[in-house]
Amino acid sequence: MGSPTLSLAKPFFEDGLLGLTQEELRTQLGTPMAVRSRKAALRVFSYYTYTDWQKYFRNLVSPENGEDVYTYTRNGIQVRYSFNYIPDLNERKDFPTLYVQRCEIEFSPAVSLETIQSLVPEFLPPSEQTAPAFRSNLWVLVFKGPPSPEASFIVKERDREKLSWSLAYQMFAINGIPNNLSIKTPIDRLEITTQSLQLVQQRQRLTHEPILNPFSAEFQERIPVETPTVKSIPQPQYED
Repeated sequence: MGSPTLSLAKPFFEDGLLGLTQEELRTQLGTPMAVRSRKAALRVFSYYTYTDWQKYFRNLVSPENGEDVYTYTRNGIQVRYSFNYIPDLNERKDFPTLYVQRCEIEFSPAVSLETIQSLVPEFLPPSEQTAPAFRSNLWVLVFKGPPSPEASFIVKERDREKLSWSLAYQMFAINGIPNNLSIKTPIDRLEITTQSLQLVQQRQRLTHEPILNPFSAEFQERIPVETPTVKSIPQPQYED
């Protein structure tokens, strides 16, 4: 698939971020406070000042390996945005145009599921009970809105053109998602991405458990399921 047909990129979804060029994002948010480089697939990063990255380190790695970092303090919580990019390989240049592929937002300390929206204005979860939502023991995934016909441009998945890609919010908990998920569940990281509901339903059913949309009124009004208490084994009493 070629580059977006617009002379200036525009976001693919209502989050206003996915699909922007790096230049457009920096115009919108300003110069990054730092740039980080991921070590392989692990969540281990090296952080650089923007000046050092531009002068030296950007020449040592692939252009998309540098993630722009913006850190804010909101309501006493450190909110750190990191933008992952995908290059337009059709340009065949040493430094091709970069497009926002994913936005990671980390919270320190962790915040409850219900608090995220007050800290991240770009986070606009669906309120419909029927919005597709899934969970594992580490994350909660919620889809919102219809697919974007252009969004496959920022996807690396094989045969991406055969699938539909929608806005998705994936929330991670370092200490795990409890069996009794609630709006009070602590969340350490939010990822704003594009994912395929078809892919989840057809090939990822073993890892994605369907759940009620946790941002719907129906979820919040439900009666929590109590965790059964473990009864201790009676100890025999002996006479002295």
